[in-house]
Amino acid sequence: MITRENILATAKKTIESESQSIAKLIDYIDETFAKAVETIYNSKGRLVVTGIGKSAIIAQKMVASFNSTGTPSLFLHASEAIHGDLGMIQNDDVIICISKSGNSPEIKALVPLLTRFGNTLIGMTGNMTSFLAKGSHYVLNTTIETEACPLNLAPTNSTTAQLVMGDALVVCLMVMKDFKAEDFAVYHPGGALGKKLLLRVTDMLEHTLKPEVTPETSIKKAIFEISEKRLGVTAVVENNKVVGIITDGDIRRMLNDRDTIAGLSAKDIMTKSPKTIKSTDMVVDAFNLMEDFSITQLIVVDNGEYKGVLHLHDILKEGIV
Repeated sequence: MITRENILATAKKTIESESQSIAKLIDYIDETFAKAVETIYNSKGRLVVTGIGKSAIIAQKMVASFNSTGTPSLFLHASEAIHGDLGMIQNDDVIICISKSGNSPEIKALVPLLTRFGNTLIGMTGNMTSFLAKGSHYVLNTTIETEACPLNLAPTNSTTAQLVMGDALVVCLMVMKDFKAEDFAVYHPGGALGKKLLLRVTDMLEHTLKPEVTPETSIKKAIFEISEKRLGVTAVVENNKVVGIITDGDIRRMLNDRDTIAGLSAKDIMTKSPKTIKSTDMVVDAFNLMEDFSITQLIVVDNGEYKGVLHLHDILKEGIV
């Protein structure tokens, strides 16, 4: 009888089994692994990752990770390789071939072809006496005792081990390349991550209005300026220098405290020394500044010159946070 308790027990057993297989990989990280990493790092070509079946899927994930962290890579399906796709391999390329058994017909046919032009072959296998292991220059050991699958058939622990070994390669290469967040952003320009790492305040000002009054501007005209520019704020500028700021909140507080606005000017209700940011600063830093001071707008100033207003709503629209 299948019960909820059985389901939970099976799930926990699977996770425990896979975690144990991953932990054992530590014992397989040796000088051969280090040499393989150095070979990839020193290569003048690309990194070609190949495999078949579930290993091919792991290979595709590895390629995605390598490419996004500065190691130019491409995926080669093992079965397609022997039907023409070998032509994509260039002389300086390093090749990683992934196979649990290392003895499948496709792998046996492919291994001699991968090395015939002098390319370095790195095998990743769970069988250290296999055809792949014997035919590789370096072998990354992903041996497991058993699969998490109750039939010991479906690739579970084995593919997880391959995935983790691939991640170990990726991270080692990142460290060797001194790969930084700025570098990561270059390969991820789209989406929230890219914007967070690349978008600067000046990029947000291109299509925004620039509310501005002088200290002597009447309150009525200041209200019109705030309403027209729709940013909930206006800078108070004198000789192109920001001397203050008037927000919607300032207007509301003034109306609560006074029966009339006659005779009042911007300088009478403005907040002096407003929070500012430079146009060259990162938008994410502007957002953090807004959070720190619980405000929704920042005055953008470069070398004392007023450039515009950055609003929290514009940042949120970009999906940065």
